[in-house]
Amino acid sequence: MSRDMDWRLLLPRPLRTLPADLGAVLVLVVLAVAAATIPVIKGTPIRIILGLPYLLFIPGYALVAALFPEAVERSTGVDEDETQIERGIDGIERVALSFGLSIAVVPLIGLLLNFTPWGMRLIPIVAVVSAFTVILTFVASRRRQALNEADRFVVPYERWIADAKAELFAPDSRADAALNVLLVVSILLAAGSTGYAIFVPPPGEQFSELYLLTEDESGDLVADEYPTEFIRGETKPLHIGIGNHEGREVQYTVVAQLHRVEMQNNATVVRERTELHRYTQTVGANSTWSTKTTVSPSMTGDRLRLTYLLYKGSAPENPTIDNAYRENHLWVNVSAPQ
Repeated sequence: MSRDMDWRLLLPRPLRTLPADLGAVLVLVVLAVAAATIPVIKGTPIRIILGLPYLLFIPGYALVAALFPEAVERSTGVDEDETQIERGIDGIERVALSFGLSIAVVPLIGLLLNFTPWGMRLIPIVAVVSAFTVILTFVASRRRQALNEADRFVVPYERWIADAKAELFAPDSRADAALNVLLVVSILLAAGSTGYAIFVPPPGEQFSELYLLTEDESGDLVADEYPTEFIRGETKPLHIGIGNHEGREVQYTVVAQLHRVEMQNNATVVRERTELHRYTQTVGANSTWSTKTTVSPSMTGDRLRLTYLLYKGSAPENPTIDNAYRENHLWVNVSAPQ
């Protein structure tokens, strides 16, 4: 056996005989699926870089390749006197159709999935779009192989590379050389600017949320039907939630207080306060946390303010609305037991 055996012979025949452009389609599908599903990758800009051509170009290109396997011009006659030339589609038309069909096909796939048990979610969409693209890729390969070699569509990589080398390294004049240098520098600057914008995006707004929720009849958490009527010593459930949009892991402290307040000079003055609970919780970046707590008021009165104060880090010695990072409250009435 020859030591210089081509490594492609180790591949299955359907893969070994794939044209270069269709092979590139399969490679991009595999990379895009990996970027969308592997946890280490799917949160990085690589997902965007691979996902855009995967959704906006590749499915349409596979469909166009299956519909138009022939080159721009192909012979259909047998005798030279009867030879006819039928025009296929050229490279620009092929690219334009690839974008147009991708933009039409991918939303249609999502719409159809919406009527299935899987729904319009990431994994089902990726699976169906990938299957659609792979099947059409092999259909396109079979249709090309059914044609005479001279009639098959081929992406002229070698001619493009040869033309580029001749233009860059053997220009006709100094002016052409200067323009070539300017073109290369412009491309590098554009690529660098695009890469910087993708990999170093501007920081978005950073904030944290504090919210209060209750359970509805089906057990879902909703911002409705809050407990407002209590008998002193009575316990009612309530859910506290924190949303971390700070772009980093943060340790939070939540302090629950019950206030007796009155209006004085158009300002709310706290006359009495009682601390009910205090929670400390670390929440990961772009994550949420919630816990079920209970409310058991110890003082009686009308329009008492059940207040929840949120702090990043530890709470101060005297927690108040004025020194809290976030505040949320309910107005409750607490009556004495009969």
